[in-house]
Amino acid sequence: MNPKTPSDYKRFKKLVNETIVYDEPKSLNGQLRPYQKIGYSWLVQNIKHRFGSILADDMGLGKTIQILAAILYFKEQAKFDSRPTLIIVPPTLISNWEKEINRFTPDLTYYIYHGSGRTYPIDEYDIILTSYGVVRLDLDLFDDDWLLCVIDEAQNIKNPNTEQTRAIKSVKASVKVALTGTPIENRLMDYWSIFDFVNEGYLSSKDDFKRDYVIPIEKLDDEDVLDNLRRIARPFVMRRLKSDGEIKKELPEKFVNDIYCSLTKKQIVLYNAILDEIFFDIENSKGIQRKGIILKILTALKQACNHPAQFLDIKNPKISESGKMELLVEILTNILDNGEKVIIFTQYVEMGKIIQDLISKKFKTEVLFLHGSLSLKEKTRIIDDFQENEDYKIFVATLKTGGTGLNLTAAQNVIHYDLWWNPAVENQATDRVHRIGQKKDVMVYRFITKGTLEETIDEISKHKIDLASKSIVNDEAFLTEMTNEELKSVLKLRI
Repeated sequence: MNPKTPSDYKRFKKLVNETIVYDEPKSLNGQLRPYQKIGYSWLVQNIKHRFGSILADDMGLGKTIQILAAILYFKEQAKFDSRPTLIIVPPTLISNWEKEINRFTPDLTYYIYHGSGRTYPIDEYDIILTSYGVVRLDLDLFDDDWLLCVIDEAQNIKNPNTEQTRAIKSVKASVKVALTGTPIENRLMDYWSIFDFVNEGYLSSKDDFKRDYVIPIEKLDDEDVLDNLRRIARPFVMRRLKSDGEIKKELPEKFVNDIYCSLTKKQIVLYNAILDEIFFDIENSKGIQRKGIILKILTALKQACNHPAQFLDIKNPKISESGKMELLVEILTNILDNGEKVIIFTQYVEMGKIIQDLISKKFKTEVLFLHGSLSLKEKTRIIDDFQENEDYKIFVATLKTGGTGLNLTAAQNVIHYDLWWNPAVENQATDRVHRIGQKKDVMVYRFITKGTLEETIDEISKHKIDLASKSIVNDEAFLTEMTNEELKSVLKLRI
């Protein structure tokens, strides 16, 4: 009964608008919050009627327990359908899912198919838990007749042209469910790709969707087309925000602070030298080569703002060489004096290593560092140490590795050491801390170097509209289209 065209909307509208509230499964270990029970019931009803769903609740509101409760419901109603469920997640979230299954639904049997020595199970399980990369590599093993195929952090299939996306979409299941806190990260095509996974063809072909929706909404600001897209998609998407009245009552406050710092003399010299050197290359290049040079300069300038040692690859860096690093020490002093925990996010592994080295020496304490080169076992140990051991107060993580899916509620402070163009990525990272299970108010510190590219990034971010309601391009690519004079004006130091 999967919908195939937007004309099917009327068939499902009454059914969806009259969602039955189902009793929680008898063996569920825990109690669903009121909004979670609505989401769980909505999922059960959709699965019963065989159409796919996107559960797009804000990050940290408990999407995992809602889908696990739905799976448990069908196990307890075995006469309906007892086939297994395939759950596909990023590798860093496998241990998190395992813990959630054991905590909330211990009656569900599961098998983790992951790792270099993996073997596909012979026995039957309620859940097979694996990763995006493994499905791509071992696609022929996943041709079972699945009841559900669930993907977490569904933005991993936002690009419809990648081999990974094509592999995930080719998995056969009666019903497909996507979990994501950011249904649209950068472009409206992200949304189409995820929607096409759960209900293939419902939003027409990629080219037709681009013609009928992307261009009118993103380029022409056509509100009527946007309203039409919301209307036809609404039955199959559920999104609740932390700002919603009933949910807000269940969460502590979040206070976001923009903290400005100045460049040191060494950073000023380096910043200007980067501009002078690379602008010579820009003025003598065209086309793709010019765009590549501009993206290179953006990275170089952000590294200079972080710490000269990151760009120059200097050994034995000093705190006094970076205005941000001096600010970090000042804020960490207050946090540690209060006996609190903190997470520091950076885009760069190299900068994470510098922070870990300098801060551990300054405060004479071990600083945990989560990054992509660690094994799954090492990542799990680091997260558990931070969450459960009071001796570990400082946790550094790269945005790519630590910014999605994890539960890091032991902290009540979040520091964004460097800013990114996409505020959704920043919010994802913050919501590792500000989520259900957090008992204390959360303090967020965004570091911005005055008069630099970072102020430009911040100004752009603050003028962006939430892409869940209206889509706009949301990355640094627009800078590559500027003239040389416009670029110089945007990037030059203003001090």
